[in-house]
Amino acid sequence: MIKLTDAELKVMNVIWHDGDCSAKHIADVLAETVGWHVNTTYTIIHKCLEKGAIEREDPKFICHAVVSKEEAQADMTEDLVNKLYDGSKNSLFAALLGKDTLSDEQIAKLRRIVAEME
Repeated sequence: MIKLTDAELKVMNVIWHDGDCSAKHIADVLAETVGWHVNTTYTIIHKCLEKGAIEREDPKFICHAVVSKEEAQADMTEDLVNKLYDGSKNSLFAALLGKDTLSDEQIAKLRRIVAEME
């Protein structure tokens, strides 16, 4: 399991969205969307490299995601369940639903998801 920080997720989201891309492209996107300086982005890219979340291909420092978005989401969700809900997915589910009223369509979709898991 690779634990990604919020900053590392910002870098990964650019790669997941745009596909393999240069570090410069990532820096340009995050400068525009988040206001990061290029050095900040490069520092975070290097942290992702060290963790094994991305690989670097030369020339032009092309970044390739080693970890898929779905893998990262699954790992982070499991971590959240363990940290906040003592490992209880039922408790997470109850918290997500809260006091919100679900439409018949949303309920049907949830039933299909549960049925597929059985």
